[in-house]
Amino acid sequence: MDDNNCGCWAVLKRGVCKSSAFRDSANTIPRTSLVYDTATETRYLNASNRELYPPNEAHLSSDNPDPPPSDNKSPCQLLQCTFQELKSATGNFRPDSILGEGGFGYVFKGWIEENGTAPVKPGSGITVAVKSLKPDGLQGHREWVAEVDFLGQLHHPNLVKLIGYCIEDDQRLLVYEFMTRGSLENHLFRRTIPLPWSNRIKIALGAAKGLAFLHGGPEPVIYRDFKTSNILLDSEYNAKLSDFGLAKAGPQGDKTHVSTRVVGTYGYAAPEYVMTGHLTSKSDVYSFGVVLLEILTGRSSMDKKRPSGEQNLVTWAGPYVADKRKLYQLVDPRLELNYSLKGMQKVSQLAHNCLHRDPKSRPTMDEVVKVLTPLQDLNDLAILSYHSRLSQQGRRKKKPEGSQQLSNTQSKSISGSSLNTGKQRCR
Repeated sequence: MDDNNCGCWAVLKRGVCKSSAFRDSANTIPRTSLVYDTATETRYLNASNRELYPPNEAHLSSDNPDPPPSDNKSPCQLLQCTFQELKSATGNFRPDSILGEGGFGYVFKGWIEENGTAPVKPGSGITVAVKSLKPDGLQGHREWVAEVDFLGQLHHPNLVKLIGYCIEDDQRLLVYEFMTRGSLENHLFRRTIPLPWSNRIKIALGAAKGLAFLHGGPEPVIYRDFKTSNILLDSEYNAKLSDFGLAKAGPQGDKTHVSTRVVGTYGYAAPEYVMTGHLTSKSDVYSFGVVLLEILTGRSSMDKKRPSGEQNLVTWAGPYVADKRKLYQLVDPRLELNYSLKGMQKVSQLAHNCLHRDPKSRPTMDEVVKVLTPLQDLNDLAILSYHSRLSQQGRRKKKPEGSQQLSNTQSKSISGSSLNTGKQRCR
């Protein structure tokens, strides 16, 4: 295996190459890609990589499906794996190594050597997640290519790292870094132990930084499928965005939006995008607002098991978000007052702003990051405020015994007095 051997990438992206024997047939054109410097927290261009999409990609009609990305690029910085290597790394794709399943296929847990792609025994080398595309799955070849293109070029602490890929005959596989704690969706909706408030804020901030990075580069990227199942968590609850199959190059120059077919997940997609097919970075901001509500409430964006008026989270939460007196009714009851009062108010207001019907009135993701950042340090837990109020109420009710007896004596004296009975004493 040679990580510098780019293969017949141009041909494979058209979906017509049937053998990895033609790997040396394509020439690549070095362009630029966006890289994130963790030391300085700045974006810069890496001239050794490639452009995301050609400029004319952004001007498609919404009547036509998205075409595959440009044919003159290959993910040379990624490891190119053979199907046999990944088969061995996952123990022949055994059922007990399955990490998850979706419309695309299955994700398996595997192990490869640290400085290569050769399979190793479980527990040694590095742990990876191997995503296998079903030939008849909902995610097709175009989406698979888009994911390799974007994740092969974009590097940021809050984007999942793509390590390598395999494309042989009809096999399409991707190799990612292994995310120890799985998806945010599992922690919010499928775990019996509630996710602590501090972790919720940390995850929201990390995901926001990932989106801000995508939107803020010289070649903006619109994620288009932001949801809890696509937010993966490492051992320290650092959030990383995954699944870039629906990602799209954003508008450039004087263009205000990208016109494209409507795809995504119901309950998360911005209403103007669903209605018109016009895609902007503010479409992602709306989706972030939905996820922020899920983080706050512990409720799913769409839940058919709830009463009809509560099935759509955004619709149900609207009256509560708009009324400060009702905000506390939004909070996940499993938190049992173990959340920041100011943080809850800020998160509620931020979600409200992100979900504004007018896209122009929504904040940018950079602005979202600025709002969320200080919330990590708040210690005004609601439970402390609750106990404080109870204590104050108790002190007001409880009086010294002497004063209570005096009060009773005075009461008796007054009740037996002539003033009280209306009788007048004579000597």
